[in-house]
Amino acid sequence: MEQLQNQKSSTPSLPPQKKERMPHIYVLLFIISGLAAILTYVIPAGSFERVPGPNGRESIDPNSFTTIDAPPVSFMDFMLAIPVGMASASEIIFFTFIIGGMFMVLRRTEIIEIGVDRLARKFEHKSIAVIPVLLTLFAVVATTIGTPELSLVYIPVLIPLFISLGYDSMTAAGIALISTALGFTAGVMNPGTVGISQQISGLETYSGFGLRVVVLMVIILVGSLYIMRYAKKVKQDPFKSYTRDEDELKRVKYKDALKQPAKQATKRQLLAIATLPIFFSVLVYGVTQLGWFMLEMSGLFIFMGILVGIIAGLSFTKVCEAFTEGFREVLMGAIIIGIARSVAVVLEEGQIMDTIVYGLGNLVGQLPSTLSAIGMMTVQLFINFFIPSGSGQALVTMPIMAPLADMLGVTRQTAILAFQFGDGFAHILYPTSGYFMAALVIAGISWTKWIKFFTPLFMIYMFIGVIFLIYAQVTGWTG
Repeated sequence: MEQLQNQKSSTPSLPPQKKERMPHIYVLLFIISGLAAILTYVIPAGSFERVPGPNGRESIDPNSFTTIDAPPVSFMDFMLAIPVGMASASEIIFFTFIIGGMFMVLRRTEIIEIGVDRLARKFEHKSIAVIPVLLTLFAVVATTIGTPELSLVYIPVLIPLFISLGYDSMTAAGIALISTALGFTAGVMNPGTVGISQQISGLETYSGFGLRVVVLMVIILVGSLYIMRYAKKVKQDPFKSYTRDEDELKRVKYKDALKQPAKQATKRQLLAIATLPIFFSVLVYGVTQLGWFMLEMSGLFIFMGILVGIIAGLSFTKVCEAFTEGFREVLMGAIIIGIARSVAVVLEEGQIMDTIVYGLGNLVGQLPSTLSAIGMMTVQLFINFFIPSGSGQALVTMPIMAPLADMLGVTRQTAILAFQFGDGFAHILYPTSGYFMAALVIAGISWTKWIKFFTPLFMIYMFIGVIFLIYAQVTGWTG
């Protein structure tokens, strides 16, 4: 009996988990939407004239701002904000559902488990090295095709891989979200941010390539070191994991995978695996050459799920059931996207979005010339909370920032770089970013825990952004 008590006393006890004080994300977004509605009673309504912009999209005439007589958001408007947000964000909501369904089909075929098993065994004794490799690969893809939403695709694959290697879901989500955000921010060949901004600003498309490559290399290096440092701490002491409780069931399923015999693929599974690079090639070609976005990618993933499932040996009924189960798993993430969109809906309904942009542009104009570029980055960072779309923000802000840069003695290329830093990193910070919140739901991570993990790195990236902007301004960088 005494021996049993000694054994119990020697068993390490789990440190108590602190209860999160933040409200549920639905409540948080609803509160933000309510505050936006209140702002429509405080900020006067105003509007820019819309003119044809790059790629057939609407931009604004920066000299056309006028205050207008428009009523603030009524209770009925506020009540409809979430349904309207759901409708206006339907493409990314649908994309999220399809991602969930497609990956559930792949799980049912067991080809994900086979791929994860082989990767885990290959990197078993040098597992930390896989972090910079994957971070660089995903960042290069994102900086080329400009789709940070692909993090939704990466997360379901990375979580079993990194838990089987002894890490946690935060490590996996960090690689997926940070890598795509870094590539999107640097925007070396990003058509949705740099491409549109340079067309609006009258610059040669993708000029300034060299400095943007340097930016990409620096932020990838910093991101890799940051995630590796966290991952090492988790592997040495699992109690230091931010997602220890959330990963409990995942650890049971994946952590001892390497102790089991290696998974062997059947001929049909090997054939299904061989089709995946073909689909990825079609995806890259469609995005870069044909201008594909959410709807086209969703259609491709539907076709991919069906074809891969059938080739691997699933019946049509099992494929359909897998899609349905996948839809259920990402339901919360899809709903969050629509609720997040309601914030912008309220501001647009109250017609104060243009007023906010106009006021912030004037604020930058009052800054000393040495702080102009940094001020531009700060303004773009603030606006991203309300316009969590890179291309959308470019179309609204760059017609103002480009001529303002001329007045302040800042090159237009530098103004675009300020936009990139202010827009890109915030995509994985603000709860109004729909795809980001959906990714956290898929990963099983709360927004508050992500903020604890990411905020120090975010501050480092803001400092890096300031350094590059000072360099660009001092040297008169034109690309």
